[in-house]
Amino acid sequence: MNKDLIAVFEYLEREKGIKREIVTSAIEESLKAAAKKSIHGASNITVKIHPRTGDIEVYCEKEIVDEVEVTAQEISLEDAKEIDPDCEIGQFIDVLSTPKDFGRIAAQKARQVISQKLRGAERDVIYEEYRHRVNDLVSGTVKKFVRGANILVDLGKVDAIMPMKEYPKTEKYNIGEKVLALLMAVADTENGGAEVVLSRSANEFVKQLLIQEVPEISDGTVVIDKMVRDPGYRTKLTVRSTDPRVDPVGACVGMRGSRVKNVVRELHNEKIDIIPFSQDPVELLQNALAPIEIKKINVTDEDNTISIVVEDDDFAAVIGKRGMNARLNSQLVGYELEVQKISDYNRAVNMQRHEMSLSEDTWLDEPLANIDGVNTLVFEHLMAEGYTTPRKLLVLSTEELAKIPGISRELADKILENIRKQRT
Repeated sequence: MNKDLIAVFEYLEREKGIKREIVTSAIEESLKAAAKKSIHGASNITVKIHPRTGDIEVYCEKEIVDEVEVTAQEISLEDAKEIDPDCEIGQFIDVLSTPKDFGRIAAQKARQVISQKLRGAERDVIYEEYRHRVNDLVSGTVKKFVRGANILVDLGKVDAIMPMKEYPKTEKYNIGEKVLALLMAVADTENGGAEVVLSRSANEFVKQLLIQEVPEISDGTVVIDKMVRDPGYRTKLTVRSTDPRVDPVGACVGMRGSRVKNVVRELHNEKIDIIPFSQDPVELLQNALAPIEIKKINVTDEDNTISIVVEDDDFAAVIGKRGMNARLNSQLVGYELEVQKISDYNRAVNMQRHEMSLSEDTWLDEPLANIDGVNTLVFEHLMAEGYTTPRKLLVLSTEELAKIPGISRELADKILENIRKQRT
């Protein structure tokens, strides 16, 4: 009994899921090359391995002749009859010709070929086992670190790779630690094998975690339309409901936040913003920024830009740490996002109004017939106060105009803005 081979068979069956028949076939094929070199001049060599004992037998096809001239290719009738009593001269017969030291020599010469064959067999097992599980969540144990910070994860039958770029920089792992990840792909390797690639940075990882926690997503009642993410820091996703009776945000959050808390815990406290979906980018942006109020907004389709103005106290929250919040919201709505403090905006607008009031444009001194967006009563009140031309209004600040009875600060700002826009 060849105990070494039996041990290999059992290991590959138990740990790798490779059937013994596949292993023996691969080794038999690869040992033919070694046998040909060990038995000089032989032809039609076959190698047989007993799957239960591991014993190796090498057979050479020989012609039955009266007188043997080439030992490696011929056998006498007398010797042949010991193998097959019914044989005749001129026939060919397989003769056991295993060299005495073949086990050792064959193993040395065929090791590389066997490795290639086994990699191919293992690749087939990996593809069969895991190709249908792409985008599934799998659990494993951190086995070791390879090629820097890439992590080798033991999934049981195979070792999977989680490249450094596929897990957040904020996450640190120790050997032996349990890890849950997305089965992202099954890929061919350079040496002819296959490897399972895992990810915790992919958007799909968060989606699958939510599917686990939110039955409404699983049954299609709640739909995740879009997701953007800065792995380890923040995820933003939009949701809508196919059933008007179901609140999509509430379904994802769960009672007292229980559902989303479970996802956040698995993501090592990465923040998750769940936002009501809208086809309108402006409404979607407002939903994403809520409860922050957008004071002014301007959409420029030519430049694919949305410019917004917010209160000074809200500016830092809208931009976020390292600009992350603004960047993610920009990706979410599909527009470049420009954010300005209202104090800076007012300063710039007041400067434009002042420069316009100093202009020699004769239109500025023409009597006003009306002001867009201002009702007749307010307009007549302005006329009565003596503000009868665009120039007379433009020299006022918002605060000064708001002192006039009946005109609020918001209305004053609207009046001055409409005057400015009529000429720009």
